[in-house]
Amino acid sequence: MKTYLVGGAVRDKLLNRPVTERDWVVLGETPESMLQRGFRAVGKDFPVFLHSKTNEEYALARTERKTAKGYKGFSVNASPDVTLEQDLFRRDLTINAIAMTEQGELIDPYGGQRDLELRLFRHVSPAFVEDPVRVLRLARFAARYAPLGFTIAPETHSLMCEIVEAGEVDELVPERIWAEVVKALGETQPSAFFYTLKDCGALAKIFPELDALFGVPQPEIYHPEIDCGIHSLMSLEHAALLSPRLEVRFAALVHDLGKAISPKANLPHHYGHELQGVALVEKMCARLRVPNHFKNLALHVAQYHTHCHKVSELRAATLVDLLQTLGAFKPDNHLHDFVLACEADACGRLGFEQADYPQAEIFLRAAQVAANADTTVALNRGLQGAKIGEAIRRIRINAINSAG
Repeated sequence: MKTYLVGGAVRDKLLNRPVTERDWVVLGETPESMLQRGFRAVGKDFPVFLHSKTNEEYALARTERKTAKGYKGFSVNASPDVTLEQDLFRRDLTINAIAMTEQGELIDPYGGQRDLELRLFRHVSPAFVEDPVRVLRLARFAARYAPLGFTIAPETHSLMCEIVEAGEVDELVPERIWAEVVKALGETQPSAFFYTLKDCGALAKIFPELDALFGVPQPEIYHPEIDCGIHSLMSLEHAALLSPRLEVRFAALVHDLGKAISPKANLPHHYGHELQGVALVEKMCARLRVPNHFKNLALHVAQYHTHCHKVSELRAATLVDLLQTLGAFKPDNHLHDFVLACEADACGRLGFEQADYPQAEIFLRAAQVAANADTTVALNRGLQGAKIGEAIRRIRINAINSAG
């Protein structure tokens, strides 16, 4: 059985990056012969098998032919006579079309090693335009490898624009989009994912609420970067520095969606953008089928980030009510994530990247004081129903006032 290591494992090995998973391509075999060798079949759309001991993926060499719109509109030929060069030819980028033998010999028919040295994302063939997922994948690669200096070849960028203009990205299902977004949020420079999509026109198709922020001004005294879209991606970048949690990064990204629909007569001011943003976050999350643990934090940050910024100005009653709304008194609250996303907003501004955010400590300390207040008194008064909740609320307000 002829097997070759392919794809990301070879690419990252050549870049001296950690190899997290290894994929293999198999020549000259059939599904039946693979099963006879003890492999387990897992592929739905094409023949993929798992090794019985390593659990690594082994795929039969194949070619693909476009038969319909979208990322599933392909017919697959995985007959034993498909060559390694043919299999590599169907891949998206030259840097992903390098194979390696078990002895370490490289097979690189399409110049992937050269493009690794040039730090260039370049398509293997014109068939790149046939799969709209490739736009998302390349954007995700940009988020991962932009810190290494990678850029997109002009001819590949043109094909990405062609995919968008042909309406191919409109065929992408929400689950496929969100899967790539999650991966991109976890990369080193997640903003590059969204900038790459914007540059080829895909952001307007997939994330219209985010795309609408670009070109919308803010007061320069508070936002020297001025542009709302740039600020949102700066906030995402700062969130990536503050936390590995993807929920925090997503919340920072979408916290200002409401600014896109501020009345033009009020610009560059955005009165009430917090509440306006809630509906837009809801709409985006519904369309992309975003999981609740992402959506709930994003909604709280969109509506209440300004409250966190002005926490030292809030009355104790307002603060207790806000903490209650945020679920701060529940064991499984996301208060720390909320504060981190708010800090990312405050520091995601030109010239404010290194600024302190004392509001975080004030907010979390107030939450701790309120949570630690002895509420048993309220329970021992014989109160009923809503009066118990109001009495507990009053105790927490008094605790914050007493703490100063």
